[in-house]
Amino acid sequence: MNRMFKLTKNEVKKTFSQKSTPIMLALLVVVVLIAGFILKANAPSTTGDWKTQLTQTNQTLQTQIALPQTGPGMTKEQMQQEITTNTYRIDHDLPPIEGRTLWGFVIPVSALISMVSLLTIIVGAGSIAGEFSDGTIKLLLSRPFKRWKILLAKYLSVLIFALVGLLTLFVASFIVGGLFYGFSGVNQPFLAYTDGVVHEVNMLWHIFETYGYGCVSLLMMVTFAFTISTVSRNNSLAVGISLFSMFTGSMLVNLLKDYSWVKYILFANTDLTQYISGTPIVSGMTLSFSLIVLAVYFVIFNAASWLVFSKRDVAA
Repeated sequence: MNRMFKLTKNEVKKTFSQKSTPIMLALLVVVVLIAGFILKANAPSTTGDWKTQLTQTNQTLQTQIALPQTGPGMTKEQMQQEITTNTYRIDHDLPPIEGRTLWGFVIPVSALISMVSLLTIIVGAGSIAGEFSDGTIKLLLSRPFKRWKILLAKYLSVLIFALVGLLTLFVASFIVGGLFYGFSGVNQPFLAYTDGVVHEVNMLWHIFETYGYGCVSLLMMVTFAFTISTVSRNNSLAVGISLFSMFTGSMLVNLLKDYSWVKYILFANTDLTQYISGTPIVSGMTLSFSLIVLAVYFVIFNAASWLVFSKRDVAA
């Protein structure tokens, strides 16, 4: 176990010693800062009585609910959810957070988890393929470690980079949000809506939950990129296929959602928030079903990496 720890530690050092690693993390911070300026410039006006504004919003939504539902837009269920939430804010003196508070910035910026996924895919794709392109694979395999341990150490180093990226995103968004909106609202709760009832949830817990859901797609796409890199030994191919799949997978699923078999596609199951909203992509899908499908894909990806890396004459 101690030797495995040292091997993983060495791979982590190798990952973070590359010049591109601090540049990618710095780029993430810069994007968060740019998002701060953009969201601040487009933040809703804080002038006037927010309770009056929410009351007027509720009256407008009540009028819209009475009308026949036509065209795209909020569903009647979504309108009723907003009305209930707004009423709870008014009754409990909890002002809106969107574009007004620290957490109102951190929550939307969590969408940049997709950028962390992109950066981690680049690192994961080059983890094995880079050893071949740099000609260091023979030196790597000459060390007194079994191949599966070397592969596992590299995979863990990629996941550690992803964790550092996520921490960087959270810390940067927290600091930037505090600088733009102040830290006074740090204790404000998140209002969750479940079965027609609003209840308060610790905001930090909600943020971690949001990050957790985002990490599902991150983990699967990074594992996919790592597998392609191991099988093909081609960095560009691994990055290209993985990024193409990440950005087009969900669109493909939406186009084919009328077919029942689409629920077995990886990208139909990576967004677990569909079960929070109660609107799965394919009717009949459940959280347990998606977790099983994801587990099967995860095992297949890692098994393919292990079989190829362990059996093929990679030093040739």
